[in-house]
Amino acid sequence: MAHWLLGSGEREVIRLGLEIESRPSELPYIERVWRSHSDEVSRMTSVAASHWELVFWEHHGQVQAAVLGPEPKACLAPVPENATFFGISFALGTSMPHVPISRLVGSSAEIPDVTRRSVWLKGSAWHPPDYDNAEAFVRRMVREGVVDCDPIVPAVLAGATPDVSERTLQRRFVAATGLTRGAIRQIHRAREAAVLIQEGASAQDVAHRLGYFDQPHLARSLTRYIGRTATRLSCPDRSEPLSLLYKTSATTPA
Repeated sequence: MAHWLLGSGEREVIRLGLEIESRPSELPYIERVWRSHSDEVSRMTSVAASHWELVFWEHHGQVQAAVLGPEPKACLAPVPENATFFGISFALGTSMPHVPISRLVGSSAEIPDVTRRSVWLKGSAWHPPDYDNAEAFVRRMVREGVVDCDPIVPAVLAGATPDVSERTLQRRFVAATGLTRGAIRQIHRAREAAVLIQEGASAQDVAHRLGYFDQPHLARSLTRYIGRTATRLSCPDRSEPLSLLYKTSATTPA
């Protein structure tokens, strides 16, 4: 499974083999909401992602849904042609207690028996969400205990220093996100570097600005987490678009 979007800024529509629209959310449980449509593209590069997602898609009249776990590195992913997609990317620290996030890292879990009118979650039938009512859907998930949030994760990401040991902090990060703080930080930095290069910044400037040791260090990070060199990022490839890249106002992970 792949993280099906591309974008930057507050709200944007991108057309590059995948027609994609995405937006942030004021709800603290949600990182971003997105929708897309594929056209004349058979595969994409799914960049590394620290957030898990709930994704719905329709292809040839068949509706499917899955929970996509964090992606620890970039990978190639097939894209069905003339399919529509909708997804909710959840904030770091938010998880589904009945589906341990550690089992989903680099993987996914299919949600069975999905139709245009119903989806089963934790033993109950729900009306599937859409781009405009994602927040209402997630609020219900919170009320009914389908999702929860470990408050220590967003607090640390915002710069707080909780009164717990480093070992406890690391354990809670892994339990809530599936990733270590170091992995989250490296993914975040590589994605930020990719956005800056796509906007025209030089590799040398980006390496200096984001604290890479040198340009080879930046190149290794981009290859691992973005699946692109700086040169390829400067020249978008319509035949093999990238997945989600966007600017965020969030504090860089500590």
